[in-house]
Amino acid sequence: MVGMEEKIKELTLLLLYLTSWKEADVFGEMRRSWKGYPFEVLNELTDEDLIRGSIKSKSVYLTETGIKEAKELMEKYLKNLEGNSL
Repeated sequence: MVGMEEKIKELTLLLLYLTSWKEADVFGEMRRSWKGYPFEVLNELTDEDLIRGSIKSKSVYLTETGIKEAKELMEKYLKNLEGNSL
């Protein structure tokens, strides 16, 4: 069973993905999101290499692994919403 802290981490990643935007970068395109979430959770997501970003930055970007995980979390948490077009 998933504990409350794990659910908070999952939902934070999902919200980061859902509120992200695409941005051009030297290495291609990336998805960025504002980091208006608890720093403890953001630090855990960074440690798991799901997001990256500078401490001084106001936004983070989702790694390929983070995007993949977020899409799986969409299925987990949002699959039963009416009118959902996943």
